[in-house]
Amino acid sequence: MDHAFPCGNLSLDFIGTLRARRDESPTEMLTSPAQLDSWFDESGIVDQVTASRQTDVRAAVELREAIYGLVTERLAGKAYDRTAMALVNDAARKPSVVPQLTRDGRRTDATAAQALSTVARDAINILGGPEAALLKECSRPGCTQAYLDTSRGGRREWCAMETCGNKMKAAAYRARKRNESRVATAG
Repeated sequence: MDHAFPCGNLSLDFIGTLRARRDESPTEMLTSPAQLDSWFDESGIVDQVTASRQTDVRAAVELREAIYGLVTERLAGKAYDRTAMALVNDAARKPSVVPQLTRDGRRTDATAAQALSTVARDAINILGGPEAALLKECSRPGCTQAYLDTSRGGRREWCAMETCGNKMKAAAYRARKRNESRVATAG
């Protein structure tokens, strides 16, 4: 797999396609039509996407940034930016992915615009519904992944334990060991 899906949520994992966005050199995962097609496939939106074009990549990045902006505004308790809202709403107005029944089972083919519509609709469902109250951003420095905190007590800190959680716990362990060795040598 070329892409990461730490949240298990379509639109929130989509905004994670720009990794370490606050770093001096963030990592862009949607660099080509093939990468966009790969994300659609790996996310499970489609079984097969009609080959994307460079214009689809630009549309995907614009949608991603609009969704990210809306998420960060929600987290900060600010009003949603009208331009970002319009972009997400326009994408959602397009036909979305539609599964089809075949002799071999279920099949989902789509254009890039249909797949992006599905992502936009998911973002609208989160940002405009009760799940918006569960939105959080990963507390690991450098990670800007948003996620829904559905944990008991709402105390989840990381987008995913396998990645950011393990890194933070390992760093805390190393810091404790350094402190213990300083105290032992000072004593």
